[in-house]
Amino acid sequence: MALDAALNDLVASLGISKKLREYNAITSWETVVGEQIARVAKPSRIDNGVLYVTVSSAPWRAELSMRRREIAEKMNAAAGKRVVQDIRFR
Repeated sequence: MALDAALNDLVASLGISKKLREYNAITSWETVVGEQIARVAKPSRIDNGVLYVTVSSAPWRAELSMRRREIAEKMNAAAGKRVVQDIRFR
């Protein structure tokens, strides 16, 4: 447990806590949305709480846009903190 606390202190002192949470949210994408969606939609970055996702087709973009709140809630639940405020599908 001492190592965990030391790493948390280091991350906080470096000021990278937010970026680390954003990175973890992006890397958890497939786990959160599932394999089928992950095949057609790839997250690229989080900027000011907005997750940008590239989608392979317009029908999938429309489907995911309708589910953006649900996906954001799942992303935040997985992160344990509100990291994603909105999602933009392109």
